Amino acid sequence: MVEGGEGVGRQGRIAEKRDMGAGLRRRTGFAAIALLAACAAAVPAAAQPYPTRPVTLVVPFPPGGSATIIARAIADKLGDALGQQIVVDNRGGAGGSIAARQVARSAPDGYTILLAFTGTLAVSPIIFASAGYDPRRDFAAIGLIGEAPSVFAAHPSVPAQSVAELIKLAKASPGKFHFGSPGIGTINHLAGELFAATANIKLTHVPYKGTGPAVTDLLGGHIALMFVPIPAAHGNVTSGMLRALGVTSVKRSRLLPDVPTVAESGLPGFEVVQRSALLAPVGTPRPIIERLNRELNAVLATDEVRRRLAVEGGEPIPGAPEEYIADIEREETRWSALVKTIGLRGE
Repeated sequence: MVEGGEGVGRQGRIAEKRDMGAGLRRRTGFAAIALLAACAAAVPAAAQPYPTRPVTLVVPFPPGGSATIIARAIADKLGDALGQQIVVDNRGGAGGSIAARQVARSAPDGYTILLAFTGTLAVSPIIFASAGYDPRRDFAAIGLIGEAPSVFAAHPSVPAQSVAELIKLAKASPGKFHFGSPGIGTINHLAGELFAATANIKLTHVPYKGTGPAVTDLLGGHIALMFVPIPAAHGNVTSGMLRALGVTSVKRSRLLPDVPTVAESGLPGFEVVQRSALLAPVGTPRPIIERLNRELNAVLATDEVRRRLAVEGGEPIPGAPEEYIADIEREETRWSALVKTIGLRGE
């Protein structure tokens, strides 16, 4: 009886151990399956290359102007390179501040980027207390696109054939000559203010709501002068409807090769160019910034994009994101001094 009881007990313990082992193996198997499932779910998300859906390119001005033309030239090729559509979204207002503020507050995931300009980034935050963004703190630079000068144009009724003659006339009649701009704080406005300060003359500023209305009044003789984007002035200059006194770059424009620069016409060192760049909200992952910068530079090297920028009077300036940061530092310092000198403040 004892021997039989011990045998039964031994067999029971063996069976119990066998059951415990099977249970452990089942639990281990379930844990392994759960782990593999979690990994399977996580790997595709982590491995998916950017971008996996369309990217929105916000343009801080209304449709139809040079900004939109530049945006579409970049968007078409950049979309091809990324394998996703680049959707151009025009959000005009307040010299570009509205769009810049919206992008600054967007998710930093690379799916909302900004086409930015010198006036929007280096000027508006200085002039407008309500701009609502800091160009260095709130954005991650992707890279510069290009730069474009303006042409200093006069209505044919102005009895000046050159910059030097205009300065002489303006000194004889302070405040007589009115110059227009697309609005307070735009680069065209500040070009006029810088010109007046450098030449030690007084001009009267007349702000408009956009380049189009200002050019219309210039053609009609309601204002005498304007620093006009070259594409908006080119046809009127070649037809004689406007007189080009000078271009604002350090070298002559390929679109107006016979027009001297303002610098070579009596104001050495004078330069005002509008630079454009792509930005993303601060916090955008560095790999996404590097991918966008790499593709942007490749796009700027294509003949098609170079031709489209040239039509706008622009020159491509590819480079690293850090070059944009340095450019904004220089421009902000430069325009801050002028804004302080003339006491310019916006609402």
